[in-house]
Amino acid sequence: MKELKHLNKYFRKYWFKLLMGVIITIIARVFQLVMPSYVNKSIQVVEDYVANEVGEEAARSMLLEYILIIVGAALLSGFFTFLMRQTIINVSRYIEYDLKNEVFDHYQLLSLNFYKQNRTGDLMNRISEDVGQVRQYAGPAIMYGIQTLTLFVCLIPLMFIKAPTIAFYALVPLPILSVLIYWISRIIHLRSTKVQQFLSTLSTFAQESFSGVAVIKAYSLESQVNEEAATLAEDGKTKSMDLAKVQAWFFPLMILLIGISNIFVIYVGGMQYINGEIESVGTIAEFILYVNMLTWPVAIVGWLTSIVQRAEASQKRINEFLHEQPSIQNHSHEPDEIHGKITFKNVTFTYEDTNITALKDISFTVNPGETVAILGKTGSGKSTILDLVARLYDVSSGEILLDDRPITSLNLEALRSSLGAVPQDAFLFSDSIRNNIKFGKEDATEEEIIKVAKMAVVHDNIMGFTHGYDTVLGERGITLSGGQKQRVSIARALLKDPKIYLFDDCLSAVDTETEEEILNNLKRASKDRTTLIVSHRVSSAKNADQIIVLEDGRILQQGKHHGLLAVDGYYKELYNSQLSEKEN
Repeated sequence: MKELKHLNKYFRKYWFKLLMGVIITIIARVFQLVMPSYVNKSIQVVEDYVANEVGEEAARSMLLEYILIIVGAALLSGFFTFLMRQTIINVSRYIEYDLKNEVFDHYQLLSLNFYKQNRTGDLMNRISEDVGQVRQYAGPAIMYGIQTLTLFVCLIPLMFIKAPTIAFYALVPLPILSVLIYWISRIIHLRSTKVQQFLSTLSTFAQESFSGVAVIKAYSLESQVNEEAATLAEDGKTKSMDLAKVQAWFFPLMILLIGISNIFVIYVGGMQYINGEIESVGTIAEFILYVNMLTWPVAIVGWLTSIVQRAEASQKRINEFLHEQPSIQNHSHEPDEIHGKITFKNVTFTYEDTNITALKDISFTVNPGETVAILGKTGSGKSTILDLVARLYDVSSGEILLDDRPITSLNLEALRSSLGAVPQDAFLFSDSIRNNIKFGKEDATEEEIIKVAKMAVVHDNIMGFTHGYDTVLGERGITLSGGQKQRVSIARALLKDPKIYLFDDCLSAVDTETEEEILNNLKRASKDRTTLIVSHRVSSAKNADQIIVLEDGRILQQGKHHGLLAVDGYYKELYNSQLSEKEN
């Protein structure tokens, strides 16, 4: 149970509710133990009446008294059982809530490399299915475990005190039942682990299929995806049926061994009654009730073992990610004010997952309020520069300074709060357009939202929708065109009004006229703001204070628009090429 030690902090957090649950559980079971002895007494009263040892009135009075005690004990036991579930099971739900939040919070801390190495479906399965399995340990396992322990401690000594011979024979099959159910539970554990792993695979497949449905339809691959889904479903059915076949033994074995215990009680008790070793048939009835009260707790020993094993396996999967340390660490917890000066000193960066060196010995400086355009072929390292400024990765060698301080020494939250980033692949949430724009500034007014939408030249498009700014987008903004998504993302960044703008080829899906209008608006909005623009178009770069041309991770050219046009090179060739395309 070493993996489950992670939950101890939550048990300490809710110790009072758990303690109350334990006390209530014991009380509920004690009231339950009252009933069999009074059933015995009631039968004895009937026997005494039949034997003319008590009169009718006395018999009626005692029977009514015993029945009221039985009903009262049953009601009190039921009431405390309800309270027991309201305490212990509720605590398990609190722990489930806390654990899901802990996992989700940790997911957000982890670096991009983690998400490159793990699938979304698996991440989702661990925070849903695996946490659900752990909750069974934190709730039902504790509750039924206390019930079982209470009944064992109280009931078994009581049975041997009242009739040791009947007690011995009544209890003989129960250890066999417990061992068999433990053995079945071991097999259930192994097979349920396979089912859990399969659910991760299925979640990943479903998530990727639904996210990529446009590509699947475009390539007419529906039948192929359906075949893969059918193969997965068949595999899942096989694993689930293997599990179900073992689980099917659980209750039949329990009923069989309960029956054997009851037969022993009736036969041995009957022989003892005939021989005069016990005084009343009521003792037999009492022991039958005891056996049936013990059956579920005994059976549950194996079931509890299975719950703990499944929870252990699930918590181990959860801990694998909780113990994962983010590669990007926040080394300062003091609030830092960012002004916007960026300096790259001999920066080299290699991606760990691919071992590709994206940047090689890069050096440049951007002063506060300047605009720098970064151009180059695909794979030249343009986007990597923006990722390093946002500290999504740390450099392999060299140093990045922000306001003449090492970027790694700055408060990470302060750094990223000072950035307004528009990624190459614009990501929008399945929410209203208004809320997507407000994502960077939750308290923004309607006037501010409309203002930045107009600056991003997307206001007219939004007002053309039936519900305007209240239009709810599909997943990943699928409702909008590529250009509209980019412009909504630009509006989001503008609303934040950060110290540093990072635009990663964010105008690639808009026409040149719209691009020109947006660039003019961006120039006014980013006045006194440091701006880095990654682009494939000279039109996005020509007005920049500095232009950097990258090739194969190195700076190929650096300067202003007119200066770069004066020399032969990549920038001049790109300018002439795009100029001729525009004229045609």
